[in-house]
Amino acid sequence: MADFISDEFVDAEIPDDDSSIYLSIADMMSSLLMFFALLFITVLLQLAEKDAPKRVVIGNVVGQMKSNNINVKVNPDNGDVSIQESILFAKGSTELKPEGKAFLRRFIPVYSGVIFSKPEFDQEISRVVIEGHTSSEGDDKTNLQLSLLRASSVYTYIFYDMNFSTKAPLSQKILAAGRGEIESDKTRDNPSDRKVVFRFQFRSDELKKDIVKTSL
Repeated sequence: MADFISDEFVDAEIPDDDSSIYLSIADMMSSLLMFFALLFITVLLQLAEKDAPKRVVIGNVVGQMKSNNINVKVNPDNGDVSIQESILFAKGSTELKPEGKAFLRRFIPVYSGVIFSKPEFDQEISRVVIEGHTSSEGDDKTNLQLSLLRASSVYTYIFYDMNFSTKAPLSQKILAAGRGEIESDKTRDNPSDRKVVFRFQFRSDELKKDIVKTSL
């Protein structure tokens, strides 16, 4: 009889031990979830903090373009400034039109002036890329060459034929690149795809990538 009671007692204790284990696992999982939630919130706050200078720079570019009546399209998310082909070049040409040169003489001092108006703007913008773009009309090789030559023509005019107060520091940040029809509408020949884009590369974007990598 004593042996039976003892065995029954031991058997009755097993579920209690299992329950304790399950509760410990649940507590551990809850702690881990809380840890990752706090880590996620911390990363978001860091990203938002790093993104603040970028938004201020873009806002200043938009404001200066409007206040100086410069007809360009500024992307409010990344600061890309798009200049339509018709302003700078004749169709199929890589030579700047007289009105294109006049446009650059108005645009570049204002655009560059924003970059170097504050030390924090200068620090935030690591690179400015002049990108030539084409529509999908024609073959890839011709379009890529055309886009590169147009970007090069803009670069050459800015630094060999223009004078403005921030020319020297701008020359340390800027480069020319051809994108061809990579970003064009492949279903039709869209005239708006023929453009030159001034694109910022932001230091905060590079830091954001580092933050995400180290947080994973």
